Amino acid sequence: MKLYHGTNMDFREIDLTKSNKFKDFGQGFYLTDIHQQAVELSQKRAIRDGGVPIVQEYEFDESLLNGTTLKVLRFDSPTAEWAEFIYKNRSRRRPAFTHDYDIVIGPIADDGVAYLLDRYEEGSFTIEELANELKYKKLNSQYLFGTNRSVSLLKRIK
Repeated sequence: MKLYHGTNMDFREIDLTKSNKFKDFGQGFYLTDIHQQAVELSQKRAIRDGGVPIVQEYEFDESLLNGTTLKVLRFDSPTAEWAEFIYKNRSRRRPAFTHDYDIVIGPIADDGVAYLLDRYEEGSFTIEELANELKYKKLNSQYLFGTNRSVSLLKRIK
């Protein structure tokens, strides 16, 4: 399968320590299987941080997602479990949350995540209501490659 990474600067080596720790699925290398989504993310990043929009393209053996080589967590839609996982990864008010998944796959949370997480934490939302509020309004997908083992299986092709 082809996966895409939208960025504002080109690089050859993936360094997991350079990624933000408080993202939807935690610290790691994020990709998508939707080319247009990667294009849009690269443009947003270039506008926000400078540089030029770049979409890196990778090849990944999709059969590994169903095998025993990697520990994979998949969310097919925004559910209460998905929202709870995002809450744990994004929250800065709790002890640091970590998980041992090599790859996590699922929808991207909406841009107003910090506000919504605060509302959930104060008790204004149930976890089910948070999941509903976090739903992104258009087709999207993200793949977190969170371990060096999983990253080593990506082959850059562009």
